Amino acid sequence: MSRVAVLADRVVSRSLVMDGILITGSIALMAVLAQISIPLWPVPVTLSTLAVMLIAATLGTARGTVSIVGYLSAGALGLPVFAGAASLSAVRPTFGYLVGFVLAAVLIGYFVSRGFDKSFLKMAGVFTLASVVIYTTGAAWLVTGFGMDIQQAIAVGVLPFLIGDALKVVLASSLIAGARKILN
Repeated sequence: MSRVAVLADRVVSRSLVMDGILITGSIALMAVLAQISIPLWPVPVTLSTLAVMLIAATLGTARGTVSIVGYLSAGALGLPVFAGAASLSAVRPTFGYLVGFVLAAVLIGYFVSRGFDKSFLKMAGVFTLASVVIYTTGAAWLVTGFGMDIQQAIAVGVLPFLIGDALKVVLASSLIAGARKILN
């Protein structure tokens, strides 16, 4: 299957400057949406996964992944970009989910560059798969980094997020598929 232009490329001309603007804006969007959170232990409910979905689907694999890595780098440098305006040192329980964001961005970007964003159902499937990747890395970190057994990790690191993430999948799929139809 051949590559297709991602949404950003249908709206703005591709250039190094424009890529920098899109990536910087995406990092800022990610930081803002991370602040919309419901504190839970050990991992808060945030809109970060929605941001990952929208960023990767709009920018594609390379720019989407660079945006997520840039967001993580900002937190690692001590900037208060994570939920609760925390830096990386304060979000140790969420580390596995943050790694999952990068993997999810690669996955989403791959499928979007192959035209999956033309269909609500295909996007919903891609975003669901990306969520599974995030849950898997997050729960694995709770097991290896915090000594939880797998049942505990699923109980506190997956189950509380299922309904909210299903709603995020529907919203993100609607936005991306709708934008794609408008731009065609």
